[in-house]
Amino acid sequence: MKIVVVYESMYGNTHLIADAIGKGLQEAGGVVVVPVDEADGAVLEGADLVVVGGPTHAHGMTRESTRKSAVEAAEKSGSDLVLDPDAEGEGLRDWFDDLGTLATHAAAFDTRMEGPVVFTGRASKGIAHRLTKHGCALIDEPRSFLVTKHNHLETDEEEHALTWGAGLAESLQRLAAH
Repeated sequence: MKIVVVYESMYGNTHLIADAIGKGLQEAGGVVVVPVDEADGAVLEGADLVVVGGPTHAHGMTRESTRKSAVEAAEKSGSDLVLDPDAEGEGLRDWFDDLGTLATHAAAFDTRMEGPVVFTGRASKGIAHRLTKHGCALIDEPRSFLVTKHNHLETDEEEHALTWGAGLAESLQRLAAH
């Protein structure tokens, strides 16, 4: 089976989660983990599962303005934030705007601060909505992985992502068996 994990990451947290999900998915087949800028039609073609995730900014998926603010925050004097190598590329909203029909199985995730969703927002819900709008069938509920107020992953979140990825692999294998 072919599995593609697509991520958008500003400070590397979502990238780390995407890599962990990819490791968890390996039992189901060949896994490619790519930043959103590299997730073109050739990469997605023939995928049995597409897992898409990004950081939560201003209660949802990033926008050009929130990505710009994140870059500026990392560049401020005294900041300990480090931009992911692909941070200044295309965001998920732009990617979805250019994406055609993608009739495959899918799952959505995000990274966000811990707290009630009403206060933090949750990009994964919007990602899941967009995936279904483009013809995907979700195989699990959208998932959030938590970061601290200092923009570092909470303890054990990579392990949670690995476990979630393994669960997605099992679900995909069950679907393929029917």
